[in-house]
Amino acid sequence: MKPGPAMVLDGGVAGISRSRTITAEPQAIWDILADFGALSSWAGGVDHSCVLNHGPAGGPVGTTRRVQVGGNALVERITEFEPPTRLAYDIEGLPPRLRKVANCWTLRPRGPAGAATVVSLTSTVEVGDGKPARMAEWVALRVLAKQSEAMLAGLAHRLENTHV
Repeated sequence: MKPGPAMVLDGGVAGISRSRTITAEPQAIWDILADFGALSSWAGGVDHSCVLNHGPAGGPVGTTRRVQVGGNALVERITEFEPPTRLAYDIEGLPPRLRKVANCWTLRPRGPAGAATVVSLTSTVEVGDGKPARMAEWVALRVLAKQSEAMLAGLAHRLENTHV
């Protein structure tokens, strides 16, 4: 898959989206995505992941996880949790030039009886105004697109190569 052009959203936020059809029901995919601390068990390049804190009253929104990628430690905070169709989270711990970075997973059943699911991962970046900011945004989106493709591949591998 070649990276597509960045799309500009409202408020100067740019985003890029990747999708993959996975031979699994949405609930099976959701169960893996919703196990928020277990990212490192299926996402290549993630050395370690664990839940840091649960959301208010133990709910999923506000839950944070620590993600170790090489020498970088990130904190991801759930902002949307709509089983079994949508999971979104902000990513913290990236260079300060990147004001806000977020990922949003969406699941859409496909085929007879939902035997397959179209899984989309949209990454958004807010950097700022001006040419240097746009260049940084473009670079960040290309990196995020590559990471999104790797995460989608890892998710597909986990689901399509698991025998019960």
